[in-house]
Amino acid sequence: MSDGIAMARRGLPALALITEAFWPQGDFVAKSLGMPDIPRLKLPHPIAGTGQVKMSQVAEMLTDSMLEALSA
Repeated sequence: MSDGIAMARRGLPALALITEAFWPQGDFVAKSLGMPDIPRLKLPHPIAGTGQVKMSQVAEMLTDSMLEALSA
């Protein structure tokens, strides 16, 4: 969240990728840093350590949503 907010403040397209388990913390950080409406996309949890095949599947599943959020 912090990185996405820093990018957005610099005028760069930003999208925070947050897993389901950390979604509430993402809300908290976004609100506390003054950007509650920063675009976010919810990923399944866990994602780290699930292997390249799983990461590729998730990326493919979410690519359209990512592009849509960044172009809004």
